[in-house]
Amino acid sequence: MTTDPPAPLGRRLGAALREGDQVSALELFFDLVFVLAITQCTALMASEPTWRGLAKGMLVLAILWWAWVGYAWLTSVVDPDEGLVRIAIFAAMAALLVVSLCVPRAFDALGLLFALAYGLVRLGQLGLFLLAARDDPVLQRSVWVGLLPSTCVGIGLLVTASFVHGVAQGAIWVGALSLDMLGPFLFGSEGWRLAPGHFAERHGLIVIIALGESIVAVGVGSTAGVDTGVVVAAVLGTALVASMWWCYFDVSSLAAARLLRDAPVGKEQNELARDAYSFLHLPMVAGVVLVALGLKKAIAHVGVPLRQETAFALVGGTGVYLLGLVAFRLRNTRSVSPPRLALALLLLAAVPVADELDAGIALAGVASAMVALIAYETIRFAAGRAEVRHGESSAATSP
Repeated sequence: MTTDPPAPLGRRLGAALREGDQVSALELFFDLVFVLAITQCTALMASEPTWRGLAKGMLVLAILWWAWVGYAWLTSVVDPDEGLVRIAIFAAMAALLVVSLCVPRAFDALGLLFALAYGLVRLGQLGLFLLAARDDPVLQRSVWVGLLPSTCVGIGLLVTASFVHGVAQGAIWVGALSLDMLGPFLFGSEGWRLAPGHFAERHGLIVIIALGESIVAVGVGSTAGVDTGVVVAAVLGTALVASMWWCYFDVSSLAAARLLRDAPVGKEQNELARDAYSFLHLPMVAGVVLVALGLKKAIAHVGVPLRQETAFALVGGTGVYLLGLVAFRLRNTRSVSPPRLALALLLLAAVPVADELDAGIALAGVASAMVALIAYETIRFAAGRAEVRHGESSAATSP
């Protein structure tokens, strides 16, 4: 009887490149910590349901999103279950958990701890990238020249922001986020690698996580009691979230994944992944988080009007989500979905009067509009939808 020789020490202590497109159990485990981060962003806005509170929640979400995106790119290059990467991922999870716990006070007493823990999350990603790039000079250059400077300066800005308050603090946060997001544009994309199937699936799973937060918000909002109004609102909330799921997963995600897979490897594929997934999934997730806040408040206040800010979260958040989907399609296929664009603009235009309506009526209006959109698209684009869902097409005639 023979046994396989032990793996070389370098492989056990180093990082192995990814083989295959399947998302690993460890990556799903990592994303569970991001569930708490999203929940905390909703909690931050719920505790301060003002325009200022919404701005804080969206800023924190964007900063955390960019940290998650970094690990999505990382695990599309390296196998998270090989070598020291598994231990490093666990360490990053611990740091991200601390970051998440700090979110409700990230702009005051816990700002410094938030920034330091966030810095550990981002620096861990950089270290793993360099470990993976030890035999790849092009990837090394991309990390040293492109990712490292913008990440370190961004962390420094967040640390600085913890010592100031008000408008200045918000401006520094915006600067840190802008620097992080501009880095991929300023330093090029030629040196990066990705597994397209894995990358697309990972982003789809994070959309599911965000939508799950909306379902949780329905339960949290009903803590005051369950009566007829709450039951109806819960059903309407489920219909709204289900419609949002349908808009992304029925056709859009399938078509986009195939386009990414078929794009020429290198600069073109990397830029498509960067734009369509790293950038344009952020407004989708932000819209879902806003809807979660709106659902939480609507369920808790059935029978009375919502505040202007939470009416924006419910109605405008749905519009933001649809606009993200419109931009997603535009980047992928250079075409626009008129029904989705029209409904998005209609919902955003309705925000100024949404706070004058009963919370249940506002929720019924948004849910009904989304269900009608799904019904129209399913019937109107039946042929293109079937082609995408049951073939290998990514036809632009589908939703």
